[in-house]
Amino acid sequence: MRVHHLDCARMLEIEPADGPGGPLKPAHAVSHVLVVETDASGLVLVDAGIGAGDIADPSGRLMDDWVEMTRPALDPATTAAAQIEALGLSPSDVRHIVVTHLHRDHAGGLSDFPDAAVHLFEAERADGGKTPAQLAHGPKWVTYDSGPGDRWNGFDGVRSLDGVAEDILLVPLHGHTPGHAGVAVRDGDRWLLHAGDAYMYHGEVDRPEPVTHPLMELVQAGGEVDREQRLAGVARLRELVLDPGGGVEVFSAHDPWEFARYL
Repeated sequence: MRVHHLDCARMLEIEPADGPGGPLKPAHAVSHVLVVETDASGLVLVDAGIGAGDIADPSGRLMDDWVEMTRPALDPATTAAAQIEALGLSPSDVRHIVVTHLHRDHAGGLSDFPDAAVHLFEAERADGGKTPAQLAHGPKWVTYDSGPGDRWNGFDGVRSLDGVAEDILLVPLHGHTPGHAGVAVRDGDRWLLHAGDAYMYHGEVDRPEPVTHPLMELVQAGGEVDREQRLAGVARLRELVLDPGGGVEVFSAHDPWEFARYL
């Protein structure tokens, strides 16, 4: 497989929480989307970012208060569909989309791929992400329950994807939303684990004593549905990140400094 890393919603510039004396510079928050080229399953997306419909009607689909708070670029060239074309690939080859959750900045691009199967936990589909406009086209849902499943790197209830031959897994990381998931993708001899919004700043997982980002923590606290459950997942993610021999690279959806690793 070949994995491409896209930013599908460049948002407001944020300061690193480690302070101005550190090595990191201010950067724009991102919406980290993966495009996975597979041999047997076409193109597989992990999350879908903001879509063409959102950019055409931001007030109706994204809502003015969210646009004012996050200040997305609203550039048609940043949609997953446009960036797939820029890679020399065809959006019509997107056969599967795996979503971490259904918030607007993760699910807005679903309507740009109406024929793709959309994989997620049933609890997330039932919750609907409070983004009905992004789902009005009627996605082709493929849902999974949160009961017993496979065990993967300390996580239980992990699901392989129906109709996808390659190693792409749905990993329970509930708490930000009822059915929030991480998505693990085997990339050669390593695994990539897209943790969605389970956490929002690398300092929460890359050191034994976590550091949160004041602004991003405010956003997280205002939206999460089960803090205890979410933090239990983050604790396991931290163990993976701090294990040098674990073979798993973890990143979240909006941290621009994590995204920069893959540029």
